Amino acid sequence: MKKTIPVLGMACSACSANVDRKLNSLPGIESASVSLATRTANVTYDPDKISLEAMKSEVNDIGYDLVIESDRDVEAIERTGYNRLRNKVAASWFFALAVMCISMRFIPMGSDQAANVVAMVLSLCNLAVCGWQFYVTAFKQVRHGAANMDTLVALSTGISFLFSVFNTFWGDAMWGSRGIEWHTYYDASVMIITFVLTGRLLEEKAKKGTASSIRALMGLAPKTARIVQRSPEGEKIEEVPISTIKVGDVIEVHPGEKIPVDGKVTQAESFMLADGAYVDESMITGEPTAALKQEGSQVLAGTILQQGKFRFRAQQIGEDTALAHIIKMVQEAQGSKAPVQRAVDKVALVFVPVVAAISLLTFVLWWAIGGTQELPHAILSAVAVLVIACPCAMGLATPTALMVAIGKAAQHNILIKDAAALENISKVKAMVIDKTGTLTIPNQNIDFTKADDLPLEQRETLKPHAREAMQQLRGMGIDIYMMSGDKDEAARYWAQQAGIDHYKSKVLPQDKENLVRELQAQGKRVAMVGDGINDTQALALADVSIAMGKGTDVAMDVAQVTLMGDDLRHIPEAVRLSSKTVKMVWENLFWAFIYNIVCIPLAAGVLHIFGIDFQITPTWASALMAFSSVSVILNSLRLNFMKY
Repeated sequence: MKKTIPVLGMACSACSANVDRKLNSLPGIESASVSLATRTANVTYDPDKISLEAMKSEVNDIGYDLVIESDRDVEAIERTGYNRLRNKVAASWFFALAVMCISMRFIPMGSDQAANVVAMVLSLCNLAVCGWQFYVTAFKQVRHGAANMDTLVALSTGISFLFSVFNTFWGDAMWGSRGIEWHTYYDASVMIITFVLTGRLLEEKAKKGTASSIRALMGLAPKTARIVQRSPEGEKIEEVPISTIKVGDVIEVHPGEKIPVDGKVTQAESFMLADGAYVDESMITGEPTAALKQEGSQVLAGTILQQGKFRFRAQQIGEDTALAHIIKMVQEAQGSKAPVQRAVDKVALVFVPVVAAISLLTFVLWWAIGGTQELPHAILSAVAVLVIACPCAMGLATPTALMVAIGKAAQHNILIKDAAALENISKVKAMVIDKTGTLTIPNQNIDFTKADDLPLEQRETLKPHAREAMQQLRGMGIDIYMMSGDKDEAARYWAQQAGIDHYKSKVLPQDKENLVRELQAQGKRVAMVGDGINDTQALALADVSIAMGKGTDVAMDVAQVTLMGDDLRHIPEAVRLSSKTVKMVWENLFWAFIYNIVCIPLAAGVLHIFGIDFQITPTWASALMAFSSVSVILNSLRLNFMKY
């Protein structure tokens, strides 16, 4: 079985990597891919060997949660979590500002000791009320030999708080008696938690933008429907929630309304036709012209009745509708991982332990260099290193860009099944394209016994914009090969009409596969575009497989990308989107890694070696860490406003 399961409690790439590692280690799970951006786990498992309850228990044990219960509303849970986080941020800022005012003596307390005690109490309240989750999660991680961002926060705030408590009561005896100036650092401990929580709140707000396409798709389905109920007394039309619709129910739709579920028309009429109505199906098919619906016609959930009114019998409801399948495909694609993300996940698993080691080394070196005199500075430098390190930015760099891009593609009638396909489209250098049904449309009502006697332009017609699409692809440096089982004269004619230089006629399915294999042997990334069962061999072998939405179910099942409708310009659109997304991913990764490479040494105080008296304090470290994660998400959101 394959299932997409919401995951709660993840805050950084180390979190998603830990959940990923735990799930993949369980017997009975064939594969698991956990996405930080979508907060989901795509799991393929054997239900005879492992249950969802067992997975949930194992994941709970390391500090996270899987939502497997049907009665748990993930959106409601996330909304409640967001509101709770917002309240924590407000409370934490109150404690932080109060501690800062006391530490800087803006509020007179009579004596330094009294000020330190009040600051200690306020800091402890902040740790207990706003920061307790960091310590709970860190403890669970340590029990299982793992670590994440919460581990770094718990260590840094715990060390700075305990060191300050020690100084509050024993500072004079320990340091003052030796002529060493000492301070408390309650402001650092409280500001670290405040900035980290603020950063997470900003992340949550920004992430809502990355999921806008999914919400737009979900919003296509109406909330209610009119059911026609028949009784001996006559007909009665009742408006009900769509969740109560059953297969076989007769539903009435009025002009301007969305169709609630998939079904078959039983009765239709409009002022133009006594036995027909017109439906806008552009969101599913990509076709701008409204489709005529008469008795026996199929209608799809989310499409809009443009003219007339009709009744139809429900056939597919709930998760079985075409719209639900599209939403599920997009969600799974957004939760999948590109090859580059797997490398980042490996880094994330060792990132926190490495940072902890660097922090310890920083402490030891400063202490060794300056002795007891430098001990307070050594502790603060170690704390700053723990805080400044940000696995979040690295973890969000790839999935946020991919999530936005896959959602954007869906809005443009391009359904991408997985992140690897999106990454590979931009690398395509050769494209094999089927003729009939893909490049051309067979004419209806043709007597095929006499087809050989008809002019070529009357057997079939070139799809609108096909020549423009092929021209754009050639301009991108992609070689195009048309394959057809048709006779040579027809293949040559339609290749010329489409502006394609390379073509083959009278080919069998094996010939298409052989061409893909031959081009790959030349070192080229190959895309295959087809619509029929005879294309599936080549589709399965190609580096990127693209199926037409009006093609066979088999072709669409095999393909990584499905184009809704007949507009072939979606192919160059997909290539451009892929190129911009890959560029965005590398931009995000560059800044995420540069941030850590530059900021960790600055926090450790490496500039002192060169005589420069500059070092990032723990408070500034927490602010910079929060900004790095938010900046990656905001950069990814730029994909929403780019033209393709």
